[in-house]
Amino acid sequence: MTAIKGEDSGTRSPDGPGRVLIIAGSDPSGGAGIQADIKTVTRLGHYAAAAIVALTVQNTTGVSGVHLVPEDIVRGQISAVLDDIGADAVKIGMLANADIITAVADSLDAAGYTGPVVLDPVMVATSGDRLLADDAVDALKTRLLPRASLVTPNLPEATVLTGLGMDTKAAMEQAGQALIAAGAGAALIKGGHGRETVLTDILVTPDSCMRLTGPRIETRHTHGTGCTLSSAAATGLAAGLPLPEACRLAHAFVRSAIENAPGFGAGHGPLGHERAEVA
Repeated sequence: MTAIKGEDSGTRSPDGPGRVLIIAGSDPSGGAGIQADIKTVTRLGHYAAAAIVALTVQNTTGVSGVHLVPEDIVRGQISAVLDDIGADAVKIGMLANADIITAVADSLDAAGYTGPVVLDPVMVATSGDRLLADDAVDALKTRLLPRASLVTPNLPEATVLTGLGMDTKAAMEQAGQALIAAGAGAALIKGGHGRETVLTDILVTPDSCMRLTGPRIETRHTHGTGCTLSSAAATGLAAGLPLPEACRLAHAFVRSAIENAPGFGAGHGPLGHERAEVA
């Protein structure tokens, strides 16, 4: 079994649902962010709690506004959940700026949380809109990357985080190794931005690489794929799955959700979480 950073934490009953605390922004159109995260965790049969760090004005065609939640409210939400409900895994998504990143990291420290953390380094929306300030990248790398059990960048995000080009599978593996060297427990480099007819995600751990492949699905309905994958992986970890199995679950769930997309919206439409197959 691949070791998971923080896997000794958690008090969930073996017969109860895994508890996933999601820390991310809200998407009123329901396709990404907190809404996609909660749909994913719930569809997989587990318990979702959420700390909202930003309210966005967005739909399938783009993001037109962002209102950040005050840092003390972000801290309070995280504390309220961890002090009462607890969590078997934490999924971190859109954080917007360095101050919020610091607030999240400090809150996890203050709560003494040491369980699995899945970090989705959300930088740009599917529509192309920027969701992370430039000065926040360093904060993300220094405050959150070292506590992540798993980091799940897409190809452009992996380039920003490592400075490496992502034009080959070997480069993807090298990026994963660089992220581990920077402190992450493991890295799942997502290949959805590639141009191949068969797409590949690569899970890199300190001692292995695992490739998850599948034929490209020709569709415009891809809004929230990164949110969905990271939440599914966090759910697998919360349920006690080994890291490779949690990543296989996430990969399969996203593909099924894309295949079952409802067809809503004029742009990058949402996935079909409610109809996705659960392995």
